[in-house]
Amino acid sequence: MSTDSLGMGAYWREQLEALSLFGLSFGQPTVLLLLGLLPLWLWWHHRRDRAQPTIAFSRLPVLADGPQPSLHARRWLPRLRALAMGGLIVAIAQPRSGARAERVNSDGIDIALTIDISSSMLAEDFQPQNRMEVAREKLKRFVMGRKTDRVGLVAFSGEALTQVPLTTDYPVVLAAIDNLQVGQLEDGTAIGTAIATAANRLRNSPGRSRVMVLLTDGENNRGAIDPRTAAQAAGAFGIRIYTIGVGSEGMAPVPVGRGLFGLRYENRPVKIDEPLLTEIAATTGGKYFRAKDAAALQAIYEQIDRLERSAVEAKAFIRYTEQFRWPLLFGVVALVGELWLRARRGMLP
Repeated sequence: MSTDSLGMGAYWREQLEALSLFGLSFGQPTVLLLLGLLPLWLWWHHRRDRAQPTIAFSRLPVLADGPQPSLHARRWLPRLRALAMGGLIVAIAQPRSGARAERVNSDGIDIALTIDISSSMLAEDFQPQNRMEVAREKLKRFVMGRKTDRVGLVAFSGEALTQVPLTTDYPVVLAAIDNLQVGQLEDGTAIGTAIATAANRLRNSPGRSRVMVLLTDGENNRGAIDPRTAAQAAGAFGIRIYTIGVGSEGMAPVPVGRGLFGLRYENRPVKIDEPLLTEIAATTGGKYFRAKDAAALQAIYEQIDRLERSAVEAKAFIRYTEQFRWPLLFGVVALVGELWLRARRGMLP
């Protein structure tokens, strides 16, 4: 088959898909081409009836006592059959209403949420919750505010691991956030490894805007990758990093081991390498935030949401309402009418 014929086939396919009848569109529009055969079938039926030979009766009373099919009935029988077949064809073509696709301008970005799950995230300076619980809650609220953004999740402590690759399946991301637990990875704070892992997920993403949100409550003390070098590499890929330092100022109750009644806490100074986090953000064109309580963390996510908006073209879909029942019912009524007329007139199919 030639390229030209393929192009023409695609053209007619598009024309049929665009067909609208009484506000309806069709899922299988090519089936409607069968409707063009119905006039041919009626013409053939008419010619067949005219060509049928007459039957000779030796006794006229026998014919008079039998059923008397009228000329009117004989004309209507093929018409009713054609109407029945037409209704069936239209039903098979899947008529539906209310559905259409519209191109709309929407905001869409690719976001890698990079979260510290080291043991210090159990510090209880965000009373009545610890840092981990507050971080999960605010993260989930941030994700639930997404509509067209692709979101991924990276957890890190002494090592980093992708929990969810970039996706718009927000329930999966929310479930992964719920499952974040301190102790899932080797303890420590490997900020450079975390940045490199998240950047690797973002560097080939198709989004016009690539964003990394890095949340930590400590200082870089693990990993073979320098955080500044990782930030420079991320910036080269067009990734903007927003860093968040989580923790109050001064002293905070931090878990130092286990006792008879669970974790044992001691008040220790809060150590966040703010100069490093500020430099990482500045290197990539992002911004550093300090979250000293739950309300501040929520406000930070809202501010990041306002800062990162990128217009993209997307499709908005309206759900179809299937309408095949009506032509199917029409066809059944026409078929029942034909059978009733044949039975009444004593005419075999």
